[in-house]
This record gives sequence, structure tokens and C-alpha cells, in this order.
Amino acid sequence: MAEVEDFIYQKEGQQREILLHLHHIFAEELMLESKLRYSIPFYYQNSWICYLNPIKNDGIELVFLRGNELSNSTGLLQSKGRKQVSGIEFYRPDQVTKEQLYEIIQEALILDETVPYASKRQKNQNK
Repeated sequence: MAEVEDFIYQKEGQQREILLHLHHIFAEELMLESKLRYSIPFYYQNSWICYLNPIKNDGIELVFLRGNELSNSTGLLQSKGRKQVSGIEFYRPDQVTKEQLYEIIQEALILDETVPYASKRQKNQNK
């Protein structure tokens, strides 16, 4: 967890505020494990749930790894042409209400608990 917090404190301005806000929700309120992977914070329960990706214009994209399996009833998740992951871009900590965010997160956590993750990658047939 310290490595994730070090990552957050290396950022400035709105990015740091957004990262702190989301990290608090995932690590403190929901008790998810956090680790730096691919140089960005990932959060997991049984498998990876989501990650926080710094983007242009001081934004942060909250990306759900199984976004294609979520209902997106809030309409906030955007796939941007990606097949599996979907995310929400934040440019201010108060941009999305906690209720909207929790609705998506809770669905992702229930999915993680009830439907084992099956990799969509092609296995090498030549082994």
C-alpha cells in the first residue's frame, strides 16, 4: 500500500486530489488490496477489480477490468473501443456522486465474488 501512496503523492493538483479520494474509497472504505502494476495503482479482491490511470488535462480514469460484464446502468462507463475494460474519467474529485460510484463498484465486487474471471486471451496452441 505504501508504494501506491508514494505514487499518489508524486502527482500534483487535481490528479492527486482525485487519486487520494478514490484510493480512500477502495483501500479504507472497501478494504480492497492495492498494488502498483504497470506503474499505476490496481485494486483487487479475488481478482483485479479496477485501476487508476492518470490521463491528459490533469484527469484520472477509473478503469474496471471487467467493464464489458457490468450493466452500466448509470451510463458512466465508457469502453472507448476497448473490448474488455471500461472506465470513467474524472477531472474533479466531486465529478461523480458517491452513490453512482458505489453502484458501479458494488456490481464489480459482486461479479468478482460470484463469477470467476476467465481470461479472454488466446492460449498458445503450439506448446
